Amino acid sequence: MSDTIAAIATGGTISAIGIIRMSGMDSIAIADKVFRAYSAARLTQAKDRQMYYGELLDADGEIIDIVLCVVSRGPNSYTGENTAEFQCHGSPLVLSEVLKTLFKHGARQALQGEFTKRAFLNGRMDLIQAEAVIDLIESETVPAAQNAAGQLRGAVGIKLESAYASLVDIMAHFHAVLDYPDEDIDDFKMAVYLESLCTVRDELARLLSTHERGKIMQIGVPTAIIGRPNTGKSSLLNALLGYDRAIVTDIPGTTRDTIEERVVFGGIALRLIDTAGLRQTDDAVEKLGVERTRLALRDAGLVIIVLDGSVPLLKEDHEALSSISQEVPRIAVINKSDLPTAFDADTLDRFGIDCLRISAQTGDGLSALDAKIRELFPFPENVPSGEIITNARQADAISRALNNVSHAMDAIAAEVTPDAVLTDIEAALSNIGEVTGKTMREDVISRIFERFCVGK
Repeated sequence: MSDTIAAIATGGTISAIGIIRMSGMDSIAIADKVFRAYSAARLTQAKDRQMYYGELLDADGEIIDIVLCVVSRGPNSYTGENTAEFQCHGSPLVLSEVLKTLFKHGARQALQGEFTKRAFLNGRMDLIQAEAVIDLIESETVPAAQNAAGQLRGAVGIKLESAYASLVDIMAHFHAVLDYPDEDIDDFKMAVYLESLCTVRDELARLLSTHERGKIMQIGVPTAIIGRPNTGKSSLLNALLGYDRAIVTDIPGTTRDTIEERVVFGGIALRLIDTAGLRQTDDAVEKLGVERTRLALRDAGLVIIVLDGSVPLLKEDHEALSSISQEVPRIAVINKSDLPTAFDADTLDRFGIDCLRISAQTGDGLSALDAKIRELFPFPENVPSGEIITNARQADAISRALNNVSHAMDAIAAEVTPDAVLTDIEAALSNIGEVTGKTMREDVISRIFERFCVGK
């Protein structure tokens, strides 16, 4: 990591400000060659984390832009290396010219996530914090952003480090007794070990229990909007999105394929799937749409069935209601509440499904739908921000560590030989190390940072 990397850290469109970052041994020296401060200060003598105003020059000494520049010296920087950052005007052309100039002076193009990868490899953050960076960037809800910020602060790492230290203490004592039998070392204290392992097990189990909510934070809830044709499914989709995404007509069967969009509603990200109406049809294209509707229904984490409240319930409505698994959270919305109601909501009681009246056209009742979704997917109680596991890789490693600790406890209870207990403890340490990055393989690390954008 002795080479110096550079990248545009902001988007590729015109904006007020565009930022270019460098990191590496020569980053400050390179920045000093292309930047002329109006205060006549040289960046090689500049104070860390202090803004300097001046001109940024190309390789021929011509002005590219009037910018702000800040430097930070390692190890007290984001990457742990010398860094320099230019805050330019946000013209993509200007930023491209600045980057070309830096390359001519010896920097190279940074790879995806290379700045954060260097921060991890240089010990500035653990792997949980590194993955939290991209989670924060990709957050779609306030709770998701707060949780990622908490992980970036080290919330999960602190809990796992405590568990790791407890296991190391047990393993160290085991090895001391086994390897130095003639020394004056306290013999095995299985009751004490069991108590420590119980504490570790409970903490790992608590963290792992948050993953279901974490998956919702990370990928959202696949939400199938179903019903017979012309009940207002597409109108509801458009109302939730806030714009006309789906075509709405009075002609049954207009929606012939599934339409997918994401929206934050009910405090969570919903992956809305507007489906073809459920009915018997001879139309070959519509049949394919109905089949896709059934597939979406099978994979849904939430089902919203739309009923037309302005007409009596039809046979197709009853068939659609019966098609929803009782194991999936489901809501029936009686649409067109702005028109006279043709049936009593109590007739739906036999389906055991929550029922709301709405008008997709006017927006009436959407606040009640928001509240109902919040009720179906409550935020975990007594779980601080940052301690919800959103990452499948982390959850898998924590699950394996939990199994190792549980096996070690069972082994102690069964009074097996100490070396058998030690094997499970060592495996637990290895698996916790996978979460924090202490025992990660290089190919896994590379795959993790491929999620990142260039410049981060």
